[in-house]
Amino acid sequence: MRLARPLTLATTTALLALLGTGSPAAHVHAPTPVLAPIAEHHHDSSLMYGTSSNWSGYAATGGKFTSVSAEWDQPTVTCTDNNTYSAFWVGLDGDGSKSVEQIGTEADCSLGTPYYSSWYEMYPAYPTNFRNLVSPGDHFVASVSTNGNGSFTLTIRNTTAGWSHSVNKTLRNAALASAEVIAEAPSTTSGVLPLADFGTVGFTNASVNGKALSASNPSVIDMATSKVTKATTSEITDGTDFSVTWHHS
Repeated sequence: MRLARPLTLATTTALLALLGTGSPAAHVHAPTPVLAPIAEHHHDSSLMYGTSSNWSGYAATGGKFTSVSAEWDQPTVTCTDNNTYSAFWVGLDGDGSKSVEQIGTEADCSLGTPYYSSWYEMYPAYPTNFRNLVSPGDHFVASVSTNGNGSFTLTIRNTTAGWSHSVNKTLRNAALASAEVIAEAPSTTSGVLPLADFGTVGFTNASVNGKALSASNPSVIDMATSKVTKATTSEITDGTDFSVTWHHS
């Protein structure tokens, strides 16, 4: 995978001018001079024993996956002087495969200031930001689906603010080997970024292949390194609902 170095706001603004509505950066809300890493939203390393260095949530594997959906309220981040980052999304692939088809939101901190955004990613292309305002507490409904032959539809709705996007993309070599509902610490070339304190995010009405999340027998994932537990995932209730709780950056 190709991950880019962190960018300054000036460099990112220039990229925005070149790219129009799309941008590989996920953290630009001008005019505040913030650091804006080009963040990508898939595994820094493969899953082992139910833990990941940058994912927390549920991942279904062991079959062919053609749709995933979930809802969540955009968390409020608690910021310190450190730059920290967090993302919340649904997607296909990315767990043990080189293709990624994901859509979601972001909640980051730069020099004590919170920044909120939304995006989609069709790796190996860079993530693309939507320009709509995202505020803490906004309710999101998101889904990724495919016809199984390379055509994808990625949809996100902010039911609080009343805006939505439905993106149609083509990726012929998609593995369709997993489906996920995840809270994540995004990554750059330097590795996994510090995780923003998002408190607890609750995912509801999660489904895989048109059935309740639990029907896919998904693996539960906690975000942890050998020394630090960053975030933990609850059990699934009612077949579709769970939460992820922040513990450490």
